[in-house]
Amino acid sequence: MGEKLKTLRLSKNLGQKTLAERAGVSVRALRSLENGEGSTVRTLACVVRALGREAWFETVAPVATIDPLALTREAAPRQRASPRTARKKT
Repeated sequence: MGEKLKTLRLSKNLGQKTLAERAGVSVRALRSLENGEGSTVRTLACVVRALGREAWFETVAPVATIDPLALTREAAPRQRASPRTARKKT
């Protein structure tokens, strides 16, 4: 991902300092992100937004294939333990 961000930055003819300023992150944080050395989600989000690629975030999350509410409607009712009968005193 860092390599893609670097390629996009270069294609837009932006230096690291300029992009870092637009994204509101440090140059070191941007450099770490581009080199794949680790970064925060916040830094990634700020850089992606500064590059105008917010649509990338739509491709990250998996598409839900299971509807949790439908599962609860289709589920068999829970079996409860039978109630205790009161002991008779003799």
